[in-house]
Amino acid sequence: MSGRPVILAAGGTGGHMVPAHVLALELRGRGVPVHLVTDARGLRFPGLFEGVPRTVVEAGSPGRTGWRSLPAVALAIWRGRGTARALFRQLSPRAVIGFGGYPALPSLLAALSLRLPSLIHEQNAVLGRVNRFLAPRVARIATSYPQVRRLAPEWAARTVLTGNPVRAEILAAREVPFDAATPRLRLLVTGGSQGAAILNSVVPAAVALLPVAIRARLDVTHQGRDQDAAAMRAAYAEAGIAAEIRAYFEDLPAEIARAHVVVARSGASTVAELAVAGRPAILVPLPIATDDHQTDNAQGLAAAGGAIVMPQPQFTASALAAHLTAWLGDPTALARAAAGARSAGFPHAAAALADLVLATGQP
Repeated sequence: MSGRPVILAAGGTGGHMVPAHVLALELRGRGVPVHLVTDARGLRFPGLFEGVPRTVVEAGSPGRTGWRSLPAVALAIWRGRGTARALFRQLSPRAVIGFGGYPALPSLLAALSLRLPSLIHEQNAVLGRVNRFLAPRVARIATSYPQVRRLAPEWAARTVLTGNPVRAEILAAREVPFDAATPRLRLLVTGGSQGAAILNSVVPAAVALLPVAIRARLDVTHQGRDQDAAAMRAAYAEAGIAAEIRAYFEDLPAEIARAHVVVARSGASTVAELAVAGRPAILVPLPIATDDHQTDNAQGLAAAGGAIVMPQPQFTASALAAHLTAWLGDPTALARAAAGARSAGFPHAAAALADLVLATGQP
């Protein structure tokens, strides 16, 4: 690949890094070189951006460190901006796209100062703090939901709905037929790489409350923390379920493809993947998420009929058991929920975002 690269500015969490990685694959597949600008945390994700040149810049988040460290955070961002400016002068990129979060801020500030074509991508259904700051200044705003809270009306002309790019493995899961009438039913529980303590305690208790006819057909795959595994395994065994419990699944997309119902948090990547795969979900938004964005994410999938939203205070064993029974005990309702989830997916998000980047950038 030769020519002027596209700069991808992302870091911090997988929710920012994964869509940037998928976009990198799409652009490279079109013969467009890319360059990742990230923070130190952005280098910790295995299997992402293989073969992609990368530059680490300083960044900081006042939301994490408190007001007393604001001067140090501002200095780190300023230094990161300087590093990015020097890099951009050298590479002369055709466009710079940021994926939200404070690690992307130095690169976008550098790009704007050099008058380079700049875009942002918002993965959540609420525009994040950094993207709210950058939105009035960039050429294009790409969104993952038709309705995005905190997106000002005056930015509408520059806003394009692309969806949230998902991994190829999830696109493959979309092609796996959903059989609601199969003799065996599979429940997948995932709280992310760190697990979620409340899912680990409530879900086994809820499974024990399911009708015997459903439990007799049920297989459970549960991603949970190692320290909870023994108690979880005992609780499932008491309910007559030989659950598969691991702290990490190397091929989570394959588990999603096999699932009939997923119980999960509602981070941006999780919701995007469930929608593209077309798998019904019971979503428990993380209550401490910034701007309560996980609730907005979940409600987007629920509005399509593909999810049930359970705020954490209402996430009890009895309430969850009632929802699981309604779906797992009724193949028609389960198939309808799967179709609703699928209708909310954006399987072509990576291509749409790449089109937008290239249309905005300079040749």
